[in-house]
Amino acid sequence: MTEGKQSTTLVEGGRRKEWRGPLVNVPVERASTLLFDSVEELDASRPGLGSYHYGLQGTATHWALAEALTALEPGATGTILYPSGLAAITTPLLALLSPGDELLAPDSVYGPTRKFCETVLRRLGIQTRYYDPLINDVAMLFGEQTRVLLLESPGSLTMEVQDVPSLCRAAKKRGIVTLLDNTWATPILFRALAAGVDVTILAGTKYVGGHADAMLGAVTTAEPFLAKIQQLTWDLGYAVSPDDAWLCSRGLRTMALRLKQHERSALKVAQWLDRRPEVGRVLHPALPLCPGHEHWKRDFMGSSGLFAFELTDAGAERRAAFVNALKLFGIGYSWGGFESLVLPVDPHRTVSRPPATNLVRLHIGLEDPKDLMADLAAAFDQAGRSP
Repeated sequence: MTEGKQSTTLVEGGRRKEWRGPLVNVPVERASTLLFDSVEELDASRPGLGSYHYGLQGTATHWALAEALTALEPGATGTILYPSGLAAITTPLLALLSPGDELLAPDSVYGPTRKFCETVLRRLGIQTRYYDPLINDVAMLFGEQTRVLLLESPGSLTMEVQDVPSLCRAAKKRGIVTLLDNTWATPILFRALAAGVDVTILAGTKYVGGHADAMLGAVTTAEPFLAKIQQLTWDLGYAVSPDDAWLCSRGLRTMALRLKQHERSALKVAQWLDRRPEVGRVLHPALPLCPGHEHWKRDFMGSSGLFAFELTDAGAERRAAFVNALKLFGIGYSWGGFESLVLPVDPHRTVSRPPATNLVRLHIGLEDPKDLMADLAAAFDQAGRSP
């Protein structure tokens, strides 16, 4: 899909005439109970895209977003919506793994995903084995019980870019299913299914919504994975607020434009930080010294607004003083909205060394980057004067 075609898909996707009528946007349809004219019509109803059945299975508000997200991934046959990005990660794992199976997960994996693996999956008799995200020969790790290879590129906190096409080729040779958390790039910057991924996951809370006011996750895939994951989703009782689905549909229309601004501003700030004496390594996939930069350069169509950097000669107290001194960066979880955010972060590893420590994670929003750099400079000065 070309960039021009993709931009058109973002605008047109999911806006079926039968769902929106004369309106530009598909309206918010709030419903738990849906009424039928007869027992025969009730019995004939089936849950699914475009078919009213029960509120749990969604309305046109949900179908519009799901169809638009599916259209962004050539080769996909459907998208399943979730009330959070974490639910969109954990449900496919539950659907595709059984007691006695093994999951391979990158050592850089998102913290809540690691917790789920170490608690829920472990209680179910599913083993998780962690691997260096920059491993060259993942096939050497495959065992008789390996069923799923989880990917996250760039990695959470430390931003390693994995060689996704190579990892997927190795997995396919062994019949191992690949899942990718593609939240950082979205389908705009990295086309997961085209790279060989079986199941691609988004936290729509981030760039899809784009305004820090909606919670949503999405899984996009093809058969036979779609039906299996969809059935478990309904069995677990997951339902998405129609208001959140509508907000994410609205955000989707401008996502490509926002991503371009996030990219431009984040690169300016990252390059500026790279020249600061207080900063060690800057972990931004578009910078040459970021681990896996060569994979980003080959596979991605751009970068987004999230990255991290290392504070040198500073302990936890001075790092906290730096973060507290910032005025334009909010201190809070999540990212991907119009606002800039900051968090002190410490990567957790079990089988590999993080590329840097004493990290500060930034999400660069839509403010003027000159103002953000001035804010960072003032915070460096204030933290430097702290005892």
